Amino acid sequence: MGRRLSLRTRLVLGVTVLAAVGLLAADVATFAALRGFLMDRTDEALAELPVTEMGTAAACAHAGRPFPGAQAGDYVELRSGSGEVVCSVTVVETAAEAGTRPALPAEIAGGPGVSFFTVDATGGDERYRVRVSQAPRGATLVVARSLADVDATLGRLLAVMLVVTAVVLAALAALALWVVRVGLRPLSDIGSTAALIAEGDLSRRVERDEPETEVGRLGAALNTMLGQIESAFRAREASEAKLRRFVADASHELRTPLSAVRAYAELFERGAGDRPEDLARSLEGIARESERMSVLVDDLLLLARLDEGRPLDREPVALDEVVGEAVDTARTVEPDRPVTLAAEPAQVVGDRQRLRQIVDNLLVNVRAHTPPGTPVEVRVGRANGSAVVEVADHGPGIAGGDAGRVFERFYRTDGSRSRSRGGVGLGLSIVAAVAEAHGGTVSVESEPGEGATFRITLPLAHSNLSG
Repeated sequence: MGRRLSLRTRLVLGVTVLAAVGLLAADVATFAALRGFLMDRTDEALAELPVTEMGTAAACAHAGRPFPGAQAGDYVELRSGSGEVVCSVTVVETAAEAGTRPALPAEIAGGPGVSFFTVDATGGDERYRVRVSQAPRGATLVVARSLADVDATLGRLLAVMLVVTAVVLAALAALALWVVRVGLRPLSDIGSTAALIAEGDLSRRVERDEPETEVGRLGAALNTMLGQIESAFRAREASEAKLRRFVADASHELRTPLSAVRAYAELFERGAGDRPEDLARSLEGIARESERMSVLVDDLLLLARLDEGRPLDREPVALDEVVGEAVDTARTVEPDRPVTLAAEPAQVVGDRQRLRQIVDNLLVNVRAHTPPGTPVEVRVGRANGSAVVEVADHGPGIAGGDAGRVFERFYRTDGSRSRSRGGVGLGLSIVAAVAEAHGGTVSVESEPGEGATFRITLPLAHSNLSG
């Protein structure tokens, strides 16, 4: 199969061929109309000639004396009723003007009225128009006139039409090529943009996206699609980077307690069995680090389940009671820290254990990042059909760059992995994940040196909306 022509070539060829067909049809119609008009005018002129039997005989006797209205070169012939040529003469002004004669058939069927037909000359390419009429006593009068002028006119017309048609087609083809090239230029730009995108430049867009043209609408649609592709690609890159960071951080967090367990096991193998104090130290260390690993693995499993969208328990929960229990526990763990609670009844539908966990995590976060004795206010309220839990402290606050990342997994505002303050960086991540799993949101407001306020918003239960 031959190589397919480009769209530009096909459009130009199509326009040119269509124009050629139209021009040729117009040329044929014009040529036929003019030829018919010239033939009709010749026939009318022949019909008006006062040719009679006596006049023809006289013309033959006087060697071509012109008839009234006859032209030089007209041929006149008189035939008897049996078809024999009685006389014939070519009308000339001088003897030198005698030229070709029409090649008339041997038999000419005459009838009432006047008839016309065309014959060739006896020599050369000339043609004659012949008039046949009946004379008295069955004789036939034949008058022929040369069509040299008619053929010359038609020949000049044909030459002019061919030249004009060729010029018009050439100009039309050039104009069509320019118009198609301009019209398809956005498609070329789209192809170039697609090539650049294929090379990795996802930020490129189609520049010409005018909505009033088909190509413009295509460009606009492509820009929209490219924007979605870029967003999806960036989101995938971010997700992959986040996953890699998550795996690396999880590996780091697990490696630390595993190394400690291994060190305590080696201590035991080196003789702790003979020294009771070392044995107790080894067993206590192994238990402590195992507990750390267990907590970390539980947190990771919880986040994995929430990421997979696994359903949580769905039951009515008195959120004010859950928050009150968490505050009581915080007061017991750190008696020297003032923790105040202002709560109004608020019922939500969800997992009581997980809701308690996120409040505990917020209070643990306060203990880990504020000095001992720093006051904490916990509030439970309702606003715009939602239950709102706020935990506010008066500690050092969070820097602006850190406030937007505190809910990321394994993120710590101190930039280190020290265990002296805080945990492994999953507490606030769990708060955000659990709140989202309940259809809620979590946010933080903080200024350096002015403390931080964490806010959890959860949908109220239907029975609590009118309260």
